[in-house]
Amino acid sequence: MSAWIRAEGKLVEFSARLFQGNECESPYVPFHDDTIRNPKVVTLKGTVTDFQFINPHTLILFDVKNEKGEVEHWQAEATSPNHLVRAGWTRDIVKAGDQITISGYRAKNGTTIMRFQKMILANGQEVQEGGVDYR
Repeated sequence: MSAWIRAEGKLVEFSARLFQGNECESPYVPFHDDTIRNPKVVTLKGTVTDFQFINPHTLILFDVKNEKGEVEHWQAEATSPNHLVRAGWTRDIVKAGDQITISGYRAKNGTTIMRFQKMILANGQEVQEGGVDYR
């Protein structure tokens, strides 16, 4: 029993040292805090390329033409599907080819990733998460 406790103690010490003072850097970083998200809301018009109604965060991938006429590939991250279902979402709410206007908080590092705030579908329906406002 005491060997197990010592081994467990070393594992905890290792974990604490591994994550001590280091921020996680990854191409995919969820927008859980304000160190990643800009406070300014960006609104874009684009075409859905993929909709991933998956845990832990639903993803809306879409293409937008920039000022130069070049296509930019964007990703909007929303909350989990179980929260969205309670707000009236379904896995068919958008599909590839749909035209949308989407608003969210762009990543501070300037990448084409945003934290979802709201979306206006082609039929004019406004869709929100229906939960916490992450401002």
